Amino acid sequence: MIPYCLIKPFVLALDPETAHELSIAGLRTLGAFLPSKGPLPDTPIDVMGLSFPNRVGLAAGLDKNGEAIDGLATWGFGHLEVGTVTPRPQPGNPKPRMFRLPEVEGIINRMGFNNHGIDALIANVKAAKYKGILGINIGKNADTPIERAVDDYRIGFEKAYPHASYVTVNISSPNTQNLRRLQGASELDALLAALKSQQSALADRHGRYVPLVLKIAPDLDDAQIDAIADALRRHRCDGVIATNTTLDRSRVTGLRHANEAGGLSGAPLFELSTEVLRKLARALAGEVPIIAAGGVVDGAKAKAKLDAGAQLVQIYSGLVYRGPGLVAECVAATRAAR
Repeated sequence: MIPYCLIKPFVLALDPETAHELSIAGLRTLGAFLPSKGPLPDTPIDVMGLSFPNRVGLAAGLDKNGEAIDGLATWGFGHLEVGTVTPRPQPGNPKPRMFRLPEVEGIINRMGFNNHGIDALIANVKAAKYKGILGINIGKNADTPIERAVDDYRIGFEKAYPHASYVTVNISSPNTQNLRRLQGASELDALLAALKSQQSALADRHGRYVPLVLKIAPDLDDAQIDAIADALRRHRCDGVIATNTTLDRSRVTGLRHANEAGGLSGAPLFELSTEVLRKLARALAGEVPIIAAGGVVDGAKAKAKLDAGAQLVQIYSGLVYRGPGLVAECVAATRAAR
């Protein structure tokens, strides 16, 4: 395989969304022709009742439609998370909607849950050869009123349940209007109550228990973090992902594209997301496992996430700047952290 350092200049010369689409197409082709390859070796870790072969996974957002699962599996991840997917297909926000900040290894996106709909994703999941741990990340359609958001999440949960190792509820994207309102105490309480009740019914119907995970924003104050931790404990959620992208621009002031609307990811997100992770871990006191995401662009940052209280780590934006070798680097670093 061609070293990423030789390909990277060509990737970064392309429009970011074009580069992303070509990458997915390439990975889809790669997965179709290469034999199935397992995760990078490590000592398995049990989280949420699942045995993860290593601590490093793919964050949602890279493969929204589950088109490149087998190709991504060749990179050695301990788990893959696909989506965010909505009940119905939707185009997302107008283009351009993705911007690189190469000086700081950052990305701003306002994609807006562009995806082919959950039925298309499930068809791709069923066609994949991959047999490892697969998370399916669900969201609401942009034209669904926020007061009826629970309906969309229930549809997504029911359809994803038979095909997922775990299901993530994304209420923290900054690119769907009013979505983050669902992190409010009363809204979150109603959403989790509905989904946990549905989870029990689905477990009985399918004869297997699929963990329910919540993905939260980094733009939370201490009171909000404590309230979310309380809700996670009360509703006995199986896990939480900390965090999504940020609206904060304090670490990229003055850079080209820094004022573009959307969520900031990559290296500039690391400190903010890790501080939220640390506070959340303290509030949860080990009662709910945490999957860390946000700013992991090297092995040292992956290890720092574990040191801050996470059990697993996810990467996405770092892959744009470091390539697939980042997976092996992070697996090695998190192995040494034990």
